Amino acid sequence: MPIRDISDADLDELLALNQEHVTELSALSRDELARLVRDAFYARRPDDGLAFLLVFDQTADYASPNFLWFRDRHERFVYVDRIVVSPQERGRGFAKALYEDLFAKAEAASHTRICCEVNSDPPNPGSDRFHEAMGFAEAGEARLEDRGKSVRYLERVLSLRNKSAPA
Repeated sequence: MPIRDISDADLDELLALNQEHVTELSALSRDELARLVRDAFYARRPDDGLAFLLVFDQTADYASPNFLWFRDRHERFVYVDRIVVSPQERGRGFAKALYEDLFAKAEAASHTRICCEVNSDPPNPGSDRFHEAMGFAEAGEARLEDRGKSVRYLERVLSLRNKSAPA
């Protein structure tokens, strides 16, 4: 499945998709989305589908409490900030293809840990099932009072071919 970098021409379409899923994600302005894409370790989408994945590494200037939770615990990691697939596109393998592409890019950059969070309150059972199938395990949890939700922190450890790479 062809996957490509997000371009400026994609921003309006992806912003609309993000705003349809603010319960699972968070609301953004177009400028905020453009900055996230610009600063991301990974900002990609399928060539022929409405979905996207934004990921940051440990060096990002990013104030998300979820990102900071991982940065407090790990010297080196990549953090999945948001993945979203349009309801009309679900079941076509876009999320899996994006994650597999991310795993390859992270491994090529000598990262061994992929981190993310999934809402536990309100629950997101579809995301729970997907991340479990992709090899993620629970690493912690938090209550985000200012956002009115609770999250489960998840990690997947990659096995690098070059075992001397930093963890």
